[in-house]
Amino acid sequence: MAEDLRAELEKMVGPVQWEVLKPHAGRDAVVVVNAQLDLVEVAEAIASDSTQAVSRWINEQLIVKPTAEQLADWNRENKQFMSLIVQPYVLVQDSL
Repeated sequence: MAEDLRAELEKMVGPVQWEVLKPHAGRDAVVVVNAQLDLVEVAEAIASDSTQAVSRWINEQLIVKPTAEQLADWNRENKQFMSLIVQPYVLVQDSL
């Protein structure tokens, strides 16, 4: 089952421009995942209610809500991210 979830999530990862993410930011659903973390692993933990891992990442500020400054920067430059939807969140990671 976990392998199925991971495989499904891996298929859903993809690049997205900030312009597409704006409505999700408007409903406070965008979560920024630090580049140290595997985007699929974070999505898998959220989808499977792994509160211990998710809480640790939040406490270590490895997954955070975007700041007002970040939002303003992204609006100016229409930044591109790697993204993955795990309802109700949209996880994003700098695509470098």
